[in-house]
Amino acid sequence: MQMDPQELLSLCKRRGFLWPAYDIYGAVSGLYDYGPLGAALKNNIENQWRRLYVLQEGFYEISCPVVAPEPVFKASGHVDAFCDVYVECTSCGETYRADHLAAGMHPNPASLGEHELGKLLKANGVKCVECKGELTEPKRFNLMFKTSIGAGKGKTAYLRPETAQGMFVNFAQVYRYGRERLPFGAVQVGRAFRNEISPRQGLIRLREFSMMEAELFVHPEDKTWPGFRKVKDRAMPLVPSKGDPRTIRLDEAVKAKVIGNEVLAYYMWLTYKFALDIGLDPARLRFRQHEKTEMAHYASDCWDLEAETGYGWIELVGVADRGCYDVQAHIDHSGADLTAFERFDEPKEVEQDVVKPDFGELGPLFKGKAKKVAEALSRLSPESAKGKDKVMVEVDGEKVSVPAKCFEVSRRKEKVSGRKIVPHVIEPSYGVDRMMFALLDHAYSKKDDYVTLRLKPLVAPIKVGVFPLMPKDGLDEIAQGIYNDLTGAGFDSYLDDSGSIGRRYARMDEVGTPWCVTVDYDTKNDGTVTVRDRDTAEQTRIKKEKVPKAIEALVKGAGLSSLNTLR
Repeated sequence: MQMDPQELLSLCKRRGFLWPAYDIYGAVSGLYDYGPLGAALKNNIENQWRRLYVLQEGFYEISCPVVAPEPVFKASGHVDAFCDVYVECTSCGETYRADHLAAGMHPNPASLGEHELGKLLKANGVKCVECKGELTEPKRFNLMFKTSIGAGKGKTAYLRPETAQGMFVNFAQVYRYGRERLPFGAVQVGRAFRNEISPRQGLIRLREFSMMEAELFVHPEDKTWPGFRKVKDRAMPLVPSKGDPRTIRLDEAVKAKVIGNEVLAYYMWLTYKFALDIGLDPARLRFRQHEKTEMAHYASDCWDLEAETGYGWIELVGVADRGCYDVQAHIDHSGADLTAFERFDEPKEVEQDVVKPDFGELGPLFKGKAKKVAEALSRLSPESAKGKDKVMVEVDGEKVSVPAKCFEVSRRKEKVSGRKIVPHVIEPSYGVDRMMFALLDHAYSKKDDYVTLRLKPLVAPIKVGVFPLMPKDGLDEIAQGIYNDLTGAGFDSYLDDSGSIGRRYARMDEVGTPWCVTVDYDTKNDGTVTVRDRDTAEQTRIKKEKVPKAIEALVKGAGLSSLNTLR
């Protein structure tokens, strides 16, 4: 059921999923701490994602620093383009995202610029939410946290607003690790930071958050995909930027160019499958295509997996075709060779542009290094040198600036065994915190004030609750033994001997625990315990030493009735 988000956040705080960070100092908007249950749920989501992308799809996982020097984000476009539009109250000083204030006044306020948002807010008489004061004209605000590396003036740097750039700047190293073959994928799971203007929606808009991002590097002229054949007849709910919302088969969507290519379609499907695997409600999911005016500066096409929650429809995952924007941008700004090499079946005579060093200019300028500088120039892609006043190359581990008089880009005919290409990128980018909130929202069930989180066993932070009927007469010792057996077998369990059995069941239901095991006085006589299912409230008795085997079967999808053989 759809619910009041504050009710869910209250449950999360009370039961140890999460709470506002630095609460004893008044908290900080947009920052949350994860408690024991929240940290476990988040880890389970991330680990299932790794199983899908690293183990099943074969992507390579890397881990990069969260702080990066300014040139990285200058190249990526974030320094110039990573902005939101805000307004400020002239009376109380409260700030708001302009597009949020315009919600309901336009089909997609996020697609509007400053001028259009200003006209829209004025036309609708929008005032400060807090004091009803007048608002300033909309202004642009860069969302990156700025810092410096080193003492004194230091080097200007930023906390990363996404994990993606670490995978782009490391393309050459990961390409070599993957035996220099396209396609290949890299993934990164970690923290990102955005200095949000007015984060007011719990986990939906945070200033520090977790991301799971995958970057698939593909041939720019081949966006077919072998795995597409296996899923082409699957259907997904789509909201295209043009045309009516509809549920459509993947092959039909690609054929009709609703989705641009097979690779994009396949990873949209994989994203949808992941959402269903962890327990999101398919009736409250959809893919919405970005309007051209809201498309990120790097994307040629992008679809958001959205979930309906108490906050309305929220973005969980963006699946984008980033083209060659990122890799080419880092080639242009760094001078590094981030190209892939396509080998031909047999040598071809082709006309192509090449970077030709001018030794007459290089010699006097670089002296003993002239030959190495020339070799480095020859390795550059023509696109990275054409029309440039200077280029950067790497010689003996150092960056060297080479002026345009030292080289020219010319066309020549030659026999080649292959060619350099700048790969295109397909990126599924997951917001872990948002996905976790949507999962809790979809799992929430309430009947007559009795709350149950119907979390799938795959992600439930506690798999089994273990209860001695009474904390005495040796029942507690038997329960402790079962608890030890379960945790030793790898099942997250919780031992509870406080209060009535009914209250203990209620506590476990409220935090999403799928099964509970109760040790009673019959256990001492016949060695059996009661296993209870959260969703059906059905119970069965099995031998206490068979509990780990029973839970293993239940996790794999067996029903409670299948445990009869373990009695």
